[in-house]
Amino acid sequence: MTSIRRRTLTLIIGLMLAGLAVISVLNLHDSNHEIAEVYDAQLAQNARLLQGVMRMPMASQEHADLYQAFNKALGEAVPRVDGHPYESKIAFQVWNRQGEVLVHTASAPAFTAPPTKPGFSDVVDLNNRHWRAFLLEDKQTDLRIWVGERDDVRADLVDRIVRHTLWPNVLGSLMLAAMVWLAIGWGLKPLADMAATLRARHSGSLQPLHLTPLPSELEPMQAALNRMLAQIQEVLGRERRFIADAAHEMRTPLAVLRVHAQNLLEAGTEDERRESLAFLISGVDRTSRLVNQLLTMARLEPDTQPATLRLIDLTEAVRDSLVQLSPWLLSKNLELVFDVSDRPCIVATDAAAIDIALNNLITNAANFSPEHGVITVRLSQAEGFYHLSVEDQGPGIEEADRTRLFERFYSRGNAQGAGLGLTIVNTIATRLGGRITLVNRPEGGLRATLTIPNTQPPEA
Repeated sequence: MTSIRRRTLTLIIGLMLAGLAVISVLNLHDSNHEIAEVYDAQLAQNARLLQGVMRMPMASQEHADLYQAFNKALGEAVPRVDGHPYESKIAFQVWNRQGEVLVHTASAPAFTAPPTKPGFSDVVDLNNRHWRAFLLEDKQTDLRIWVGERDDVRADLVDRIVRHTLWPNVLGSLMLAAMVWLAIGWGLKPLADMAATLRARHSGSLQPLHLTPLPSELEPMQAALNRMLAQIQEVLGRERRFIADAAHEMRTPLAVLRVHAQNLLEAGTEDERRESLAFLISGVDRTSRLVNQLLTMARLEPDTQPATLRLIDLTEAVRDSLVQLSPWLLSKNLELVFDVSDRPCIVATDAAAIDIALNNLITNAANFSPEHGVITVRLSQAEGFYHLSVEDQGPGIEEADRTRLFERFYSRGNAQGAGLGLTIVNTIATRLGGRITLVNRPEGGLRATLTIPNTQPPEA
């Protein structure tokens, strides 16, 4: 894409030249019209003056002497010495009633017969020259007075006017274009300064811009750049935290796996090998759960991407998740109960996020439930929210530990846990606009409740 300066200058110069062309055409038309009017008036005026001379009261011989004097004076005119070059292009003739020429200039065109139509007319003489003429009939003296002017006189004058008008306009337009170029450069200087500042910054710098003074048009751009830099800084910070957390949490499991592998190599009996192998498999399972939880946590980090909200039947979504978990719970000798009303629970939410949250809540409940315990999942609606609760029959939680359970990698009473389950659930609740609450049940055990906003579909 071309530069802003070049695009703006091209548009301005193009409009300027187009305007100049229109003005020049209008000037040419007006000049032709006005010159024609002025010269026509002069032709008529000269004819009237000549008419006044011809009407002077004189005897016939005096009139003849006057005509002879006219012709002699007009014939002696030398335009390039004591006159004007245009004299040869302006002519007049006078005829009497019999068609005899009484007075004429040397430059007057030859006619086969005197013109008869009074007023203005365009005439072509025997030499193929074009004349603009005015014929005046004098009834008093019975004379015909013809005054003419060659068209090239007018054309030459129009050409001079156009040249004298057009060239100053062209030169002025070029000077104006240069000034516009400089003015646009001066106007765009703050933008160039901002670009230079950005180029001069270190490639790893994420500090916000503070350019002053700054035109009001560039303030939104600076604000947008600062927001983008802050978002990049936040994303990089999350990545650094994730890498640090993963490195910290993976160090111990990997060390434990190495110990189990070393014990397996040094086992002297089959029973010791089986025991070491069981410990190794258990450690691998725990490490796999930790990796999965870390990846889930990174994917659900707040503000990384908005939640994908779709209209779903929350009852069916929860039931599908429980169907997938039932075999695993049965293998742990636990019973699963789902308490929900029969009516559909239509809500705009993220089904995948609900499934992840429910899996983590049931996993926590299973880890703290006694053998042959019952895990109850309830779905209810109240005060514009859906409440998805998971109840177990475990020991519950102490008040001092309740606030820390949502911290990363805090695992209370579960050596196999990664300490990320409730953190993931809390992150999901925040993204969906809800919350997670933990309450000890009076009859024993813990009730974890995920509250989801009851977003109804718009009416058709």
